[in-house]
Amino acid sequence: MEDYRTLAGKAGGEYEEKKSRFLASAAGVETEEQALAFLEAVRAANRTARHNVYAYRLREMNRERYSDDGEPAKTAGTPVLSVLQHAGLWDSIIVVTRYFGGILLGTGGLVRAYTAAAEDALCHAEIVTVRSIVRLSVCLDYALYEQAARRIEAAGGKQIPPQFADAVTLAWTMPAGTEGPLLAQLTELTRGSAEVAVSAPYYAPF
Repeated sequence: MEDYRTLAGKAGGEYEEKKSRFLASAAGVETEEQALAFLEAVRAANRTARHNVYAYRLREMNRERYSDDGEPAKTAGTPVLSVLQHAGLWDSIIVVTRYFGGILLGTGGLVRAYTAAAEDALCHAEIVTVRSIVRLSVCLDYALYEQAARRIEAAGGKQIPPQFADAVTLAWTMPAGTEGPLLAQLTELTRGSAEVAVSAPYYAPF
């Protein structure tokens, strides 16, 4: 599986033009069931809205779906899908709810409004890269704690809060395949007295 970008949690955005309000809701999802459940939740929260346009992209079977939800063809769902595509996001959905302001926007105005609302949601979202990583841990003397922590940080490791007992246990994650030089540094630092435990690679945000 290759690395991919997705949304962590949920985010919202908003755009207004000629008294029409466009409220965007974005979320990370892993399955089509989750995407549709998120869509239904947005619809339920906006029952008086004129349109609930959506687009989602799923890694499963490279699936892309969108709906104009009553807007003219290619003026709503397609622009929202394009926002996801241009951001390189997978396992993500954006729903844009329109409250009609009584003034027609035209096809160009609709494309601009739905695009702007979707982009605003992504501006407020946390985008993460899911990649193959490993979890490492090492138990060492307090005298070596700060030196080891600095080496881990310099190597790009994301440290987990250490555990303090008779010795210090450091734990961190880093991209799989990048740990070799750091392991050599820690072996040298501890003169071979500390053994670093390395997990099997797994996929997670990093």
